[in-house]
Amino acid sequence: MKKTPIVLKWYQTISKFTPASCRYYPTCSEYARWLFKFDNPLSATLKSAKRIAACNQLFPGGIDYPKIKFSPPNLYSPKIRKFKDKNSKLRIEFWLVPTGKKDIYYIIKDFDATATYIPA
Repeated sequence: MKKTPIVLKWYQTISKFTPASCRYYPTCSEYARWLFKFDNPLSATLKSAKRIAACNQLFPGGIDYPKIKFSPPNLYSPKIRKFKDKNSKLRIEFWLVPTGKKDIYYIIKDFDATATYIPA
């Protein structure tokens, strides 16, 4: 995963001391942070700007998870095979949920989960 831009970290730190005002879940800054972890910086910036522009009283708000284009890895790749040890634990931070369109996934954060890989 990629790093979060310093400006976004700074904004999230400062915004903790102000009243919540975002009309969406996840908040616009969390939406941007999740996108920067999974998407290229230019695409993440454009998608975040579009979301921030829609965060006003002219739009209804609600639940709006970020979407990314993603191709799942081959199950037999070396990165996947390293979890075949029975005692291996995999920390799941985000879930990628299919949207129904080819290779487009929602990013959903898992706030408190640890999964144990069980080989088939």
